[in-house]
Amino acid sequence: MKAFVITVENIKESVQAAERCINSASRNGFIVNKHFGITPEDNPAKLFEDKGLSIKNFKKDDKYSRYERCLSAFLSHRSLWELCAEDKTNYLILEHDAIINNALSTSIMHGKEMIVSLGEPSYGKYNIPQSIGIGPLVSKQYFPGAHAYIMSPKGAKAALEKSLTDAAPTDLFFNNNNFPWLKEFYPWPISVKESFSTIQKIQGCLAKHAYNDGVGYGII
Repeated sequence: MKAFVITVENIKESVQAAERCINSASRNGFIVNKHFGITPEDNPAKLFEDKGLSIKNFKKDDKYSRYERCLSAFLSHRSLWELCAEDKTNYLILEHDAIINNALSTSIMHGKEMIVSLGEPSYGKYNIPQSIGIGPLVSKQYFPGAHAYIMSPKGAKAALEKSLTDAAPTDLFFNNNNFPWLKEFYPWPISVKESFSTIQKIQGCLAKHAYNDGVGYGII
């Protein structure tokens, strides 16, 4: 298994959060490397066009998220899918605010499942899985945050193919309609510890659990 944390190189808060993520992984016995993501300065709309990706599920006037940053986040994830699809090992993909709370089992790191969500839900209402270990995605009908998931090269190829016609904000892209075989590991070994968002507007932050905890939350 290889592990990467998506980091926005020119935002110091992102770099600091990524370092915290890396340290939490080290405490649990594995190495995470930074993967510097796409930013609005990279002209993400043009990158979508160049890669032949549909942009229909991203709205410029979306009340929840900032358009170019949402595009950039998806492309940042997708750039790791491209690497994984050509590799011969599973990829653990993390966002900068992820915290690894428990060691990952062999069944997670070296399993044959195509895509498995590992992250504790970070926003909105959700269901508690009724079984321990790897099972169907049931906490939501889509990823309960894109902050932590593992994929096989086969899963990466499936995600890349689907992105040509149905690209969407990353957590919503990974849904049970697009990928009926999505899995989830419970108890969730990874959570988020966030105090800022680089993507959401205020309306989008209201559903975040961390936004409502009374300690302050920045929109960067």
